[in-house]
Amino acid sequence: MTTLSIFDPRAPAQPHTQTRDPARIQQLLAEHGVRFEQWPTRALPANATPDDILQAYASEVATLKQTGGFQTADVVSLTASHPDKQALRQKFLDEHVHSEDEVRFFVRGQGLFYLHLADSVHALLCEQNDLISVPDGTRHWFDMGPEPDFTCIRLFSNPEGWVAAFTGSDIARQLPGYETLGGVV
Repeated sequence: MTTLSIFDPRAPAQPHTQTRDPARIQQLLAEHGVRFEQWPTRALPANATPDDILQAYASEVATLKQTGGFQTADVVSLTASHPDKQALRQKFLDEHVHSEDEVRFFVRGQGLFYLHLADSVHALLCEQNDLISVPDGTRHWFDMGPEPDFTCIRLFSNPEGWVAAFTGSDIARQLPGYETLGGVV
């Protein structure tokens, strides 16, 4: 179940706030300019191609492109059998920022976005049908877990795709990871 856990980085062992209420999650994230929505489920076959997925969500993607100025959309899918899963996980685990909004829609599976917002860290366990849009310049990181299993639609305004500037902070290693927070489901 989609869960938002909010931590004080000075006491990172336990969240001081935790909710599974989508309306409350949306409100708490919106206070920081982060967009969170839950889209209706689309029936897709297990072997759906990226084109099938983009076609199923064409209306929503077109709206995001129009309102957010995004140029491209693609589909990324990762499973536990991927030979580079550990290297890919590591790539996203350090705090970073982007010069564009980072938009992800979870078609299936789950992943954990950490947002370093003011004096707190918001950890959002995203699941199927969750959309998150992290504003450009927001410090964050992503944990897909040791056995990743997700498919996401990604939107970009930069034709180069995912480009990050790492902050050099070690905050990501101070908070509970996917192994702990992914188990809240």
